[in-house]
Amino acid sequence: MSVSISVMRRLPAYLHYLKQLPPDVENISATTIAAQLDLGDVLVRKDLNCISGAGKPRTGYSVKGLIDDLERVLGYKNKNLAVIVGAGKLGCAMLEHSGFEEYGLHILAAFDIDTDKIGITDSGKYIYPLDDFEEFCSQADVRLGVITTPACSAQEICDLMCRSGIRAIWNFAPIHLTAGKDILIQNENMAASLALLSAHLAEMGC
Repeated sequence: MSVSISVMRRLPAYLHYLKQLPPDVENISATTIAAQLDLGDVLVRKDLNCISGAGKPRTGYSVKGLIDDLERVLGYKNKNLAVIVGAGKLGCAMLEHSGFEEYGLHILAAFDIDTDKIGITDSGKYIYPLDDFEEFCSQADVRLGVITTPACSAQEICDLMCRSGIRAIWNFAPIHLTAGKDILIQNENMAASLALLSAHLAEMGC
């Protein structure tokens, strides 16, 4: 059964919650998960049915089994190779962050047009010239790209990634990118998130 993008966006929250449960909790109901995450019972039950089938009457779902199913569907047990374009503060922080490995994401290297940034980082990762991008992706069979460049160059980098065989793009540049229908672009708009938080504080009179 295929899982829709809207469902996929909620699955990490389920997984995070389940992993925080005490070790002695062996089973859990969709109702309990829904209450803890402030979601509707029906929505959670439908989501879990997509990836794990129906829970058992009275006992619900096996926590361990549900974690395994969520990690499988989310690809956490796979190793997705990725590269970053844009070795500024955000790009370098992501390059050095080892926590992505837990989610099946292995960032191989970063690329930048600034020759002063080229070289090896403290953690042993490499920052390469952007001119080497296509050849690197071809040789390493990379399928996921991360964009942390300024907005003015993000579309150009997106086009480069598409030409280089990238099929999924994690975009942190504050701009809407366009690509072929077979390319998935996940936008992380921090400015929009900050605006939402600011609006909330304003409503609260803070």
